Amino acid sequence: MNFAAPLVPGRLVRRYKRFLADVIIDGESEPITAHCANPGSMLGLAVPGARVFLEASDDPKRKLRWSWRLVEVEGTLVGIDTGQANAIVGEALERGRIPELAGFATIRREVAYGSASRVDFLLEGPGLCFLEVKSVTLSRRPGLAEFPDSVTARGTKHLRDLAAEVARGHRAALLYLVQRGDAAGFAPAADIDPTYVEAFQKARAQGLEALCYACTLTPAGITLDRPVPFVGATTP
Repeated sequence: MNFAAPLVPGRLVRRYKRFLADVIIDGESEPITAHCANPGSMLGLAVPGARVFLEASDDPKRKLRWSWRLVEVEGTLVGIDTGQANAIVGEALERGRIPELAGFATIRREVAYGSASRVDFLLEGPGLCFLEVKSVTLSRRPGLAEFPDSVTARGTKHLRDLAAEVARGHRAALLYLVQRGDAAGFAPAADIDPTYVEAFQKARAQGLEALCYACTLTPAGITLDRPVPFVGATTP
């Protein structure tokens, strides 16, 4: 997935109100306000002074011209835009880059299902596979990616809806997309949201398929790269 426009580097001043960030673009003296498309805590990412990369838009309907796309953490680029995760995975599915999910005739996006939910992808023919994607950015130990970075009641609900589809005889999968290139392993963050991790373990025991893939990130774009193993108590 390529960015629509070349990214512009800068330094983060602050992130606030969840969806706003003040950034001083390289060569400028006054900060601009950029949209931050990440509802999570962004633990370890929104550090004042961090090198960030913004994408500009010329759409006159947009309230903010700039969007925050990447941040550099200890030499590693991290994709902070959770909305990009589905675009990255969708591109990979269409190109057959995810062997565990290859061979379906059609790929539909944002399909209503479960208890007033929408699944990110519905793969059809032969059979059905309900696929939910989660963007992963948290890393508190070198090489270990974690999810979630804050309590996520919505994520817990998705797990229960996916498990219900398995009970109905369908396939259901959860793909953790690690939007950073330094991940050697993945583990659910039980200390941050034990309810989510309990629901995750229960759903897996009921037949939910769990996948984890890392990305290659550059200022030009983000692409799905390689599978990442689960570690700890949640090892497949």
